[in-house]
Amino acid sequence: MRRRNSLPLLVAGAVVLIILAFVVVELGSPVAGPTGSARASGAGIAASDETTSPGNGPTATFSALTSAIANASSGATWSATATQSGGSPSRPVATPVRTAVATPVHTAVATPVATAVATRTPASSSPCPIFPASNVWNKDISKLPVAANSAAMIKVIGASKPLHPDFDAIGDGIPYNVVTSSTPKYTVSFDYADESDPGPYPIPASPKIEKGSDRHMLMLDTSACRLYELYDVSKSGATWHAGSGAIWNLRSNALRPAGWTSADAAGLPILPGLVLYSQVQSGVINHAIRFTAPNTCGYIYPARHQTAPPCPNFPPMGLRVRLKASVDISGFGPQARVVLTALKRYGMILADNGSPWYITGEPSTHWNDDQLHLMQTLTGADFEVVNTGSLRNG
Repeated sequence: MRRRNSLPLLVAGAVVLIILAFVVVELGSPVAGPTGSARASGAGIAASDETTSPGNGPTATFSALTSAIANASSGATWSATATQSGGSPSRPVATPVRTAVATPVHTAVATPVATAVATRTPASSSPCPIFPASNVWNKDISKLPVAANSAAMIKVIGASKPLHPDFDAIGDGIPYNVVTSSTPKYTVSFDYADESDPGPYPIPASPKIEKGSDRHMLMLDTSACRLYELYDVSKSGATWHAGSGAIWNLRSNALRPAGWTSADAAGLPILPGLVLYSQVQSGVINHAIRFTAPNTCGYIYPARHQTAPPCPNFPPMGLRVRLKASVDISGFGPQARVVLTALKRYGMILADNGSPWYITGEPSTHWNDDQLHLMQTLTGADFEVVNTGSLRNG
């Protein structure tokens, strides 16, 4: 603002009148203020990416899951440019190619539940964890011994095949929906009803569904702390149908019955193994990541289902693999480093048949695809199978 000159107190009356008139004019003049422009929210997030660094401890928390919903749904469009990594939850199939599915990204997901969503760590005061801290998904396996058959398993999956993030900014990945007790529930019919939880399932009016052949639909109920997951879901009129479905109590370490599938071939939950943008933005992923392999035989804990009988030559569902501690990840971008740090500390769990070393995350317009693509410079030879014979929930 402009400065006004002061005058001596004892002045002639005429001078006072002049000064008063001058003041009136000044006070009536417009004041010049700051004219800065607001940044787009995406730009602000991108800037924070450049300063994000991996977390330093297994008890670090990550952002609310609803934040990830907002990030995933803010203008993302889905395209059919990647290879679908999933397969049937009950039998091995050839890896299908993604086909375009006209499933719009919806921005009207129930955002008022933001404060009810959980972090995974025991330090969290949130009422809804993504399984207890003692769950195998959340356990640090960086110090466990290497499995005796590690080299053989890595070779079968593909020692020279690249690590591939099966999620990106253009819509590839598995989205999920946040629901509450007010979300309408529906009875769902199943192809594999004998291994599916009958429900009913809370399904929002315009749910986000994975594009491609697998068509997973995930619902996180923050009111009941339940996770609802469906495989190969479709709707005809007002009726919902799916290949299989599973309901999880997120406060419990309980597994599926032995031999049962879920919405995933291994009989495991999907959401706890996804790479979420909110986690990467916070600087830490403190859980194992879901991945796929072309051929599997049998299953080991914590998996509950197989696509082929046990055999000595192929990896079982539930196989735990980690990035070798000796692999230098300092040259990767901040987003990639968070993911790779998690692969060293928590590893990844084999959950489905599909392309080799495909790790799964949610779609988000905030992913830096250039950083993610550089992870493909790593191959199966950079990984090792972990001996998880002693690893159990609790």
